Amino acid sequence: MIDLRSDTVTRPTEAMLKAMMQAPVGDDVLGDDPTIIRLQAVVAERAGKEAGLFFPSGTQSNLAALMAHCDRGDEYLVGQLAHTYKYEGGGAAVLGSIQPQPIENAADGTLPLDKLKAAVKVKGNPHFANTKILALENTFSGKVIPQSYVREATDWAHSIGLSTHLDGARVFNASVASGLSLKQLSETFDSVSICFSKGMGAPVGSVLVGSKTLVDKAYRWRKVLGGGMRQGGILAAACLYALDHNVERLAQDHANAERLAAGFKTLPNVRSVSQATNMVMIDFEPSVCEGLFAAFKAQDILVLGAYGGPTRMVTHLDVSEADVDRVVAVAQSYLSKR
Repeated sequence: MIDLRSDTVTRPTEAMLKAMMQAPVGDDVLGDDPTIIRLQAVVAERAGKEAGLFFPSGTQSNLAALMAHCDRGDEYLVGQLAHTYKYEGGGAAVLGSIQPQPIENAADGTLPLDKLKAAVKVKGNPHFANTKILALENTFSGKVIPQSYVREATDWAHSIGLSTHLDGARVFNASVASGLSLKQLSETFDSVSICFSKGMGAPVGSVLVGSKTLVDKAYRWRKVLGGGMRQGGILAAACLYALDHNVERLAQDHANAERLAAGFKTLPNVRSVSQATNMVMIDFEPSVCEGLFAAFKAQDILVLGAYGGPTRMVTHLDVSEADVDRVVAVAQSYLSKR
């Protein structure tokens, strides 16, 4: 099976499973799971923050962060296509009573500063929600957000009293692709959600980092949201293993995605191909899609349309260079006959 639907489909390696089985554990709700304590400290240190907090998922980590930053009736500025706005069930509004103010993303994933400035509400006016925080995402659809933009946007936000949050679901991909450290990518944000269940290969887990004050607030909201775990060190051990073994290797995923994109660019009935880090977006002629996807399925190749848009193929640690070549060959065999 070659699964290109997402980098969330990876399975723990034998070495990761061994690390999980050998992890010392306690009761995290009581605050004494040593492996979780270690993970939180290590990730916070690497991100240059005071504290960290382990969560079951990135969605919950992002939500707890927004709830820690905001009060009821506050507002966060966010991309129209951002995961925290579009793909997390409306949790900030439903569970946090926090109003999203979506901003149309530019082609590179950034949020134009003029649009951000125009969206900020007048302070003290009871007609408006209180604009409280700017939330960005890196990477965005695989694209690394330029650090010059990040600094400009977060400096502006801080200058008018807004907090800043980064959905860093794939921030390690951004780090490897840009050559910037996790600390450099995180330094202008008040909080960062860092995911380990995507390209990093862990089965579960995200860590929220920020100031101790902010993390203490998020700790309470994690409990309210049902995110307190008991012997969660078994899961945290997988994240620690990923930190030690699966960061630098993301470069291979990026190279495989580039190889995949290059292969599809040569094929008929392909209207456009774009690639950034480990994601390839392919726009096929609509008339060939049904048959092509059936051909993929017949060859045990799983792909997923990108939420109704172009077909998205994502490389990860369970996809090899040989797998990439096989996918291109299957597509070529089918498309050349159309």
